[in-house]
Amino acid sequence: MQDETEDAIAALHALLDRADSIISFTGAGISTESGVPDFRTPGSPWMVNKPIPYDAFVQSRDVRIEAWRRKFTMDDHYRGAAPNSGHRALARLVAEGRSPAIVTQNIDGLHQASGVPADKVIELHGNGTYATCLTCGWRHELDAIRPAFEATGEPPACMICAGPVKSATISFGQAMPQEAMKRAQALALDCDLFLVVGSSLVVYPAATLPVIAKRQGAKLVILNREPTELDPIADLVIRAESGAVLGALPG
Repeated sequence: MQDETEDAIAALHALLDRADSIISFTGAGISTESGVPDFRTPGSPWMVNKPIPYDAFVQSRDVRIEAWRRKFTMDDHYRGAAPNSGHRALARLVAEGRSPAIVTQNIDGLHQASGVPADKVIELHGNGTYATCLTCGWRHELDAIRPAFEATGEPPACMICAGPVKSATISFGQAMPQEAMKRAQALALDCDLFLVVGSSLVVYPAATLPVIAKRQGAKLVILNREPTELDPIADLVIRAESGAVLGALPG
């Protein structure tokens, strides 16, 4: 197994060396190695603190209170999580100018924490490290929201327009960020290597991006612990921990 992994790392290194435009597409698997829980692992705290659908959040004050309680409970589960060797390896590709951006399904902000400029991280499912007003879009910081929420038990309201404030993640039933998806699709069309890292590729429309890249002639690499439905069309499949594989690449 060790020899197989070493061979796979060598093959990945060769593909990276030949590529001029690399798009990394990351999912929960890259961040579980930093201690961030995913949705599907048995016993995940997400099963107890399930995300609340968007419509329910908007329609009910009591639901908003519960949503914020669950939000802060989950934040406490991975407080102190830091970028791992996988995040840092992808950040190097961006810093070297070989990767125009990272496309991510994650909401943890670890790519930005690894040194990737915010404008080079395309977040398809939003970001859980801050909040926004659903009425005017004003950004609100969690460090200000949490003490007030815990002191009063009231859901936060916008300081600008008094509208409801929600974590800046995309909830079930909430519209996907169209601009982010358009940017991701354009990059998939233009890259020559599409690198999937830690995604099961079951959430759509995000999971269409590797197919778009492959159809345009890009090489497709899937680095994930478990099999995915797109493994048969990939040029290279590596079933291993992403941090170990990416961290072994020359820096």
